[in-house]
Amino acid sequence: MAGILAWFWNERFWLPHNVTWADLKNTDEATFPQAEDLYLACPLAFCIFMVRLLFERFIARPCAVGLKIQASGPQKAQPNAILEKVFTAITKHPDEKRLEGLSKQLDWDVRTIQRWFRQRRNQEKPSTLARFCESMWRFTFYLYIFTYGVRFLKKTPWLWNTKECWYNYPYQDFLIMFLHHMATISLITFSYVNNMARVGSLVMCLHDAADVLIEAAKMANYAKCQILCNLLFAMFALVFISSRLAVYPVWILNTTLFESWDIVGPYPSWWVFNLLLILLQLLHSYWSYLIGKTAYQAVSKGKVGKWNPLHVSKDDRSDIESSSDEDENQTKQKTHNSATNGTNKPHGSNGFLTGTSYPDEH
Repeated sequence: MAGILAWFWNERFWLPHNVTWADLKNTDEATFPQAEDLYLACPLAFCIFMVRLLFERFIARPCAVGLKIQASGPQKAQPNAILEKVFTAITKHPDEKRLEGLSKQLDWDVRTIQRWFRQRRNQEKPSTLARFCESMWRFTFYLYIFTYGVRFLKKTPWLWNTKECWYNYPYQDFLIMFLHHMATISLITFSYVNNMARVGSLVMCLHDAADVLIEAAKMANYAKCQILCNLLFAMFALVFISSRLAVYPVWILNTTLFESWDIVGPYPSWWVFNLLLILLQLLHSYWSYLIGKTAYQAVSKGKVGKWNPLHVSKDDRSDIESSSDEDENQTKQKTHNSATNGTNKPHGSNGFLTGTSYPDEH
């Protein structure tokens, strides 16, 4: 085990040349990040979770009630032991063959069984009020973190001159950055271990700006303020695309790839850090494409739906499925389209705002 730890914490991987872990030990004159500090993330995460519960219960929920957002969920499915067993043990989305078998077994028509499964799926999804409370919490959290970051960074020289991120690296004080760094995990954990605190703070602040707007748009959507929702989403799209396709590569990647090369020089963990940042840029491009596609569909169809393009995988808990009549009409239309077009592929969605957040890639 000692050999494995020695290999993992090899100074020649993590640190620039001529720097050792002993050089980064805390002294009376200087304080540096210590890897063991990351253990504090667990109790801090629990505390934040408790704050979230209190916030949603005593602040977000009254706000939702004041906006007349309903707490009641969708209509519950009629109790049926056979269908319940299929739903819980086999499948929540029975295929045509299974539907026909259940129809014969229960002496129900297929549409009634389809309606039962739809209502049963909806029972497991949170109400609009619950999703509003979640978005209000994330909006408040992101707004606080972003405001905190801006208030701190505007006083620092490396906000205006990114070369300052690398002068005297890694002998840089970090105490004022501690709380900000605990707000996320992924790249920040890496930057924390080898004390890339300055550039890490720039990455975080840049990403937080769009998070505030998307959660505000979700709240407006749940409150049925469609004009405000559309406006906030348009603002979100502009901020997201401009900050992550323009500012991020010109400001962040330029300093991590080129300015740091000139001032500090490359070393093994430097390559890993930059590869992660480049991967992040690729994700930015993909999510920007989805946002643009969704915005185009929303405008072309004249309305905004409830799908979040930033959540790259489908989340069954997000959208309450359509009413029975509406669903039957959609089924008929889909069957007609399949027969005429020779395809059974789903049509594109024109919505974007679900109850879930997109991947946090800070």
